[in-house]
Amino acid sequence: MSLRSDRGQATVLTVLFITVLLGMAALVLDAGSWFRAQRVTQAAADASALAAAQALPESPGQAAVLAASYTGKNGGGQSTVTFSSKHLPNDTVKVRVSRDAPGYFAKLFGIDSVKVSAGAAARSGGVAEAKYAAPIAVDEKHPLLQCKPLPCFGQDTELDLEKTGPGAFRLLNLDGSKGGSGGQITAGWILSGFDGYMPLGWYGSDPGAAFNDGKVKDAMGARVGDELLFPVYRATKEQGSNFEYQVVGWVGFTVTGFTANGSKGTVSGRFERVIWEGILSESGTNADFGVRAIQLVE
Repeated sequence: MSLRSDRGQATVLTVLFITVLLGMAALVLDAGSWFRAQRVTQAAADASALAAAQALPESPGQAAVLAASYTGKNGGGQSTVTFSSKHLPNDTVKVRVSRDAPGYFAKLFGIDSVKVSAGAAARSGGVAEAKYAAPIAVDEKHPLLQCKPLPCFGQDTELDLEKTGPGAFRLLNLDGSKGGSGGQITAGWILSGFDGYMPLGWYGSDPGAAFNDGKVKDAMGARVGDELLFPVYRATKEQGSNFEYQVVGWVGFTVTGFTANGSKGTVSGRFERVIWEGILSESGTNADFGVRAIQLVE
């Protein structure tokens, strides 16, 4: 074999090697791009599911609208929405998002784009433990909490802080302590909520008309117009510094006014349906006052 023919073979092999190398580079670069696109699509599915769950279980139609809206805001694509039930009818939404991810170097090999897709499910339900609750207790027997299947939201009402027992004025020790928490701590819970998860159960009363404290008054004034989360109690027991409230749930409340005068205090406002930070109930049997927690589920 001559040197000239050897050189011809080397040229062919070099061309083939470069072609394979370019194909591998295209695969690596475009595969990385497609992987990133899939992660972005997963984030869009997660956001769409969480947004849709805000309307559940009451309004699946509105949930579907929210899912489509959030898919559009997070890069677009085709989305399918389905509902299922765990504890309540239509309390779980599943969103699947698919979109085209373009090829770049892969176009050299006839691959213009690939389809990427991702799915996510979110559930809306009652709260087993709530975070950032305020210390004002609401009687479960309040007329607007007796509407079925949910409280009468958006109606002006007034909550009284008058005595429910010797020394008990419907202010709770959210940290589980006994006796008074003090004006500064109570005011902090009103301004920012109790910075911890509050489970259902028995809570001691903050004795005395603590709502007269200047810091508490200032805190309530600062929260006018805001939504707060109030514990709802069903029963009481003991007396004096041992007086306790049985907390069976929570209710959202928009504060519109506050008064405190001696042994009398009132909070004006409206009960509201709220999405709140908390641990999602797994029993489905908790008292329902319109407070919902939302989380992604398998």
